[in-house]
Amino acid sequence: MTTVAELLIESLAEHGVRQVWGVVGDALNPVTDAIRREDRIEWVGVRHEEAAAFAASAQSQLTDDLAVCAGTVGPGAIHLLNGLYDAKKSHTPVLAICGQVPREEMGSEFFQEVDNDVLFADVSVFCQTVTSVDQLPGILEQAVNAALSERGVAVLTLPGDVGGLDLPKHTPVPRFVKAQPVLAPDPDAVRAAADAINVADSVTFLVGLGARHARAEVLQAAERLAAPMVLSLKAKEGFDDDNPYEIGQSGLIGNPATALAFASCDVLVLIGTDFPYPEFLPTGKTVVQLDVRGAHVGRRTPVDHAVVGDSRLGIGALLPLLHEKLDRGHLDHARKAYELWGSGQAHFTDPDYDHKKVGLLRRKVDNRDDRIRPELLAGAIERHADSDAIFTSDTGMSTVWLSRFVRMSGGRRLLGSYNLGSMANAMPMALGAQALDRDRQVVAFCGDGGLSMLMGDLITAVSEDLPVKIVVFDNGRLGMVKLEMEQVGLPEFGTVLHNPDFAKVAEAIGMRGIRVTDPHDVNGAVAEALAHPGPVLLDVLTNPDEIALPPKPTLEQGWGFAIAKMKEFAVSPE
Repeated sequence: MTTVAELLIESLAEHGVRQVWGVVGDALNPVTDAIRREDRIEWVGVRHEEAAAFAASAQSQLTDDLAVCAGTVGPGAIHLLNGLYDAKKSHTPVLAICGQVPREEMGSEFFQEVDNDVLFADVSVFCQTVTSVDQLPGILEQAVNAALSERGVAVLTLPGDVGGLDLPKHTPVPRFVKAQPVLAPDPDAVRAAADAINVADSVTFLVGLGARHARAEVLQAAERLAAPMVLSLKAKEGFDDDNPYEIGQSGLIGNPATALAFASCDVLVLIGTDFPYPEFLPTGKTVVQLDVRGAHVGRRTPVDHAVVGDSRLGIGALLPLLHEKLDRGHLDHARKAYELWGSGQAHFTDPDYDHKKVGLLRRKVDNRDDRIRPELLAGAIERHADSDAIFTSDTGMSTVWLSRFVRMSGGRRLLGSYNLGSMANAMPMALGAQALDRDRQVVAFCGDGGLSMLMGDLITAVSEDLPVKIVVFDNGRLGMVKLEMEQVGLPEFGTVLHNPDFAKVAEAIGMRGIRVTDPHDVNGAVAEALAHPGPVLLDVLTNPDEIALPPKPTLEQGWGFAIAKMKEFAVSPE
């Protein structure tokens, strides 16, 4: 006989799922026992279910296929929520297997009971509780097919007395959908968009992750239109490498070239992006948006010409209709501004910057304690990291330094909570990525606040033999919150972190720990950490007052910084 749990695990193994992430517990005992006896699937036990969900989200994004996490009754299931929201907002398929109290106790306020169908209603595209063996395999097929087809989270709840129930003989093993249909755009919409682009003197592209598979077509269109290309952070992965039209990111992580390219264009073309910061987008422009999800069109900025469909098919249909723009002044101007900004940023990667003429004055303003500049650390990682490394980053300042100093060239990949914006995602995402391939280099850009929030799962890296490289930008601050406060004239408050020596914490759990306090030691420490065969935590004490200016600072922001600094100095103990 086959049990409910055995059928569940066999079907996932047949689909190609390799790992299930979670914390064991009574309601899930039949499931974890089925995994124990299934050679094709590995149980990865974490210290916090949130880490399990983040790891599964990372695996799904890397494989473009289903990943699985699990949490038992009540609190165990609740802990999955944050990582599952990351999967939801990243449009990636994840199955969450959740425990529940026995069926006869459901609805009785039993110990640890929560209503999973209500709890997960918002985060999921499918959410059901299995109460009878007759529901299988149909309900399992519905759950996984919904996750795969709708690119989201499916939640399957098993009461504690269901997983071990026997199924009727010859119950078929569920099979799940594979390839998804590709949506071709409407020819009339393509033609109208081409006409609008052709009458314009200047065009700027804003390209997102949804265009990654259309790289060749997008580059060809940029060449024909002499269009500078602003990249969303997630699009770095596909468009950073060998791209003469790229001018970096916009938003708080952006640079002046992107603001220039937006302001000086006649037509803005959005390709496969749901860029979430409308205040950085230009107004008064003709806007063309190409997206496979019609619901995304127009929700960030008003759109004049909507083209709903696959980005490769959409750009491919546009190309024969586009007229070549011979005047390349718009592109050249933006690229020159980008290169000038980049050369200025490069100064900060010099370990002697603060003691040279160019940096002495700035040091008195923003680095009075002579701490390591985070740009120096990010630049060293860029130099030493493998050409196919996978990078993860925490939300906040560590993402700023990655976006500006690490190129997604070659086969490099990039993951982060870039839609949900959660803290604490970089380390568990790195665990998920590393478990897929223990021979591939995985580097996590961690903030000290993010790392310490889920620090217990550093133990998972050791216990599961995952050779992740955890880099901590240890500035003793919630850095992005500090920046947000100062921009509006508030002194920082509640942002100071009293951190341990993270390297010693790592050593205490069996992980290689390296701590750096001298700028001249950064390059060697990075090289050592990345070359180490096992898991490493590199704790680098960085400057908490480093300022990452937005692409086009306003007068109000300038006054805000000035006022904030005066208030901070007024209460300084120095």
